[in-house]
Amino acid sequence: MSLSSLSIAELQTRFRNGDCSPVEALEHLEARIQSVDPQVQGYISRNFETAKQEAASADVSLPLGGVPVAIKDVINVKGEPCSCASKMLTGYVSPYDATVIQRLRAAGAIPFGRTNLDEFAMGSSCENSAFQKTRNPWDLNRAPGGSSGGSAAVVAADLAFASLGSDTGGSIRQPAALCGCVGLKPTYGRVSRFGLVAFASSLDQIGPFSKTVRDSALVLNAIAGLDLRDSTSLDTPVPDYTALLGRDIRGLKIGVPKEYFVDGTHPAVSAAVQDALRLFETLGAEIVEISLPHTEHAVGVYYILATAEASANLARFDGVRYGYRAQATGLLEQYQKSRAEGFGPEVKRRIILGTYVLSSGYYDAYYLRAQKVRTLIRQDFVQAYQKVDMILCPTSPEPAFPLGGYSDDPLKMYLADIFTIAANLAGICGISVPCGFATVDGAKLPIGLQLMGKPFDEARLLQAAHAYEQATPWHQSRPPLPA
Repeated sequence: MSLSSLSIAELQTRFRNGDCSPVEALEHLEARIQSVDPQVQGYISRNFETAKQEAASADVSLPLGGVPVAIKDVINVKGEPCSCASKMLTGYVSPYDATVIQRLRAAGAIPFGRTNLDEFAMGSSCENSAFQKTRNPWDLNRAPGGSSGGSAAVVAADLAFASLGSDTGGSIRQPAALCGCVGLKPTYGRVSRFGLVAFASSLDQIGPFSKTVRDSALVLNAIAGLDLRDSTSLDTPVPDYTALLGRDIRGLKIGVPKEYFVDGTHPAVSAAVQDALRLFETLGAEIVEISLPHTEHAVGVYYILATAEASANLARFDGVRYGYRAQATGLLEQYQKSRAEGFGPEVKRRIILGTYVLSSGYYDAYYLRAQKVRTLIRQDFVQAYQKVDMILCPTSPEPAFPLGGYSDDPLKMYLADIFTIAANLAGICGISVPCGFATVDGAKLPIGLQLMGKPFDEARLLQAAHAYEQATPWHQSRPPLPA
């Protein structure tokens, strides 16, 4: 087994046994990235020199000692670019570390490499980047999902041992499903957003991609906890997320929402999720049918609230205070040209929509009403969790779709997140784990299973996901890329 294919836990064992060093692991990873990433195009930038210096002095006794971790290019790392995959921030170099980066370093990890994404995290395919289109390692003609498509693809292709992404409406879980890796969205407020370039501030959450559930638990151990620099960070005890892994799940009540098992889901996805339900029953879990009656409104509510917040957050990128500055003869023309040239089509589409729903005469009809329906969606989950411990459903309604397949149909692209959006609106935690494969046009494509847990119940969510993972072979499969 090559070093780059190891999980974090396996890599740590080798470090601590003296079988290899962090420098050797990083050099092996560098060689694979140079060989394979030109096909996948998961990284926007890489800094091997600094990473090797950190690896040379790494303390392997620390929880993540010596482990290189790739970072979505929307999270600030001191001395590294943070472009958000946008022309608007080309050339910007971060003067500080985000809180999650500080915590990774404190745990011994080496923040390494900037991964591609949909511009400003707006998209579901990783095709909206200003720089390149990341490709799905399982079929290079298909999308890896988004917005954190680069972070998912590099983990799936053994180009990273783990990575960080951000999830606003499914941007960790959906690409994890399409690329066949583990993607965890923590509860809103569990992980600090300080240093994350904001898309929609009431929805964004940072979380890990990994090869195994245990690795996600290890990374969450490092990054979770109160941060006074983030006013939405909550002072809730942080347990050891590995403590429940391997324990029996007998008696666990898993809810199956009837609204998530509908026509339009790919037959292979439906079959794989039904197989997962039967396996959970054999593991001792109790399956309970539930209803989340306001589910049908989730996509509409999300694309009102998220675009409204994006409109406000991106107002600062005007060519004066931040970002790309166009050549112009006057101040108004400079604003207009800088934003027109600096932002891509999808970002401009969402800014326009968000500005519209916040405008005089439409605020009450759209934004205020959407906030009220968001409360109803959250109440659906509160009531469901009185009956069950967690909720099970597909992560994505279909396997990876062809690159360019939905480019002319934004609404169909938005529906790619139909099963993931509600968790962000409700602020709960969710995880996607591999649960099988679909064969589409001769390509073997991963399928993702989503579990959604109660707020701040990541430990039990990881316990259930780990039990399923260990009872199935799916996480052991690797894409058909060069060894």
